[in-house]
Amino acid sequence: MAGVTAPVRVTSRCAGCGACLLTCPTHAIRPRGGTLHVLAELCTGCVECIEVCPVDAIEETTLTGGVR
Repeated sequence: MAGVTAPVRVTSRCAGCGACLLTCPTHAIRPRGGTLHVLAELCTGCVECIEVCPVDAIEETTLTGGVR
């Protein structure tokens, strides 16, 4: 879905541990091009991925109130 921003985004701090992949209830986080990417059409903004990330590599976008 081009032009749609997900409620969260994975930053360059991502270590690739996959904790967010296992936690996301809608499976919105997917590997792509050697990094992880959030599919906007699947992400509900529950922020469970933010809570589980050990390196704080996932941030909220302005859709959910800004970067934590």
